[in-house]
Amino acid sequence: MPYAARVPRPSLVPALAALTLLPLLAAAPAEAAGGWSVAPSGGGRPSFYAEGAPGTVQQDTVSVTNRGARPVTVRLSGTGVRATFARPRLSVPARTRADVPFTVAVPADAAPGDRAGTITVRDGDGRTATVPVRLRVAGPALSALTVEHLAVHAERITYELVNRGTTVLVPRLAVRADGLFGPVLERAPRTLPVRLPPGRRLRLDEPWPDRPALDAVDVRLTVTASGGARDSASASVRCVPWGGVAAASALAAGAATAFVVRRRRRRTTGSEAQPPCVEAESTGVLT
Repeated sequence: MPYAARVPRPSLVPALAALTLLPLLAAAPAEAAGGWSVAPSGGGRPSFYAEGAPGTVQQDTVSVTNRGARPVTVRLSGTGVRATFARPRLSVPARTRADVPFTVAVPADAAPGDRAGTITVRDGDGRTATVPVRLRVAGPALSALTVEHLAVHAERITYELVNRGTTVLVPRLAVRADGLFGPVLERAPRTLPVRLPPGRRLRLDEPWPDRPALDAVDVRLTVTASGGARDSASASVRCVPWGGVAAASALAAGAATAFVVRRRRRRTTGSEAQPPCVEAESTGVLT
């Protein structure tokens, strides 16, 4: 952060103990948000900026200005960054500015790149004011991604993108599918409306409403991003109109059943028309 030197963690404790209260030289009209405001100490800065390697701690100061006629009690907190304040809760007298030192710790496992957060100040009535914080984690920039879990469904293609690097990626996607007789789908590279932070996994899908009804298709997705990131994945699928196959199978089964029934009926009818042969029994009497 400007106006603040990088200091090792142990030496920050004395710095956090300091809290400066300064009377305002000139009173200003009360502001809408209770007559108080918050800003980076030193003036002229719209936000905080910190830069450091993983595991380091950066220091700066936030000013809470009470231009009202009554004291105001506020709480300070950080969002999106690991902020520690000399006084997380304090009362600022009327027409007084309180300068509160705080530190921002860069996580030891943080990947190089930019992170965003805020310093938030809230009064007893629930009114808040915030100041943006931009944290840049030092280290080599690496652009890398992978395409995983590719699957082809009835009308869509699903897949996952994983950012394996240290920079935020805006991926570009190209899709190609080849059937038995040539290409059945070819979409030129286009930028996807997503931003993929380092370490994040994102599940996406690609619509394919006109998938072939009967074919054997090889689908290939190729994803690229700035910095040389590139990966591809392939999947094979057999497109079969199972509804038609089921109907045809049912029809064939029905025809076979009808044939068997008719055959059995014919045998039964033939048996009734020709009664069985009965041998005449000899009585031993000659006529």
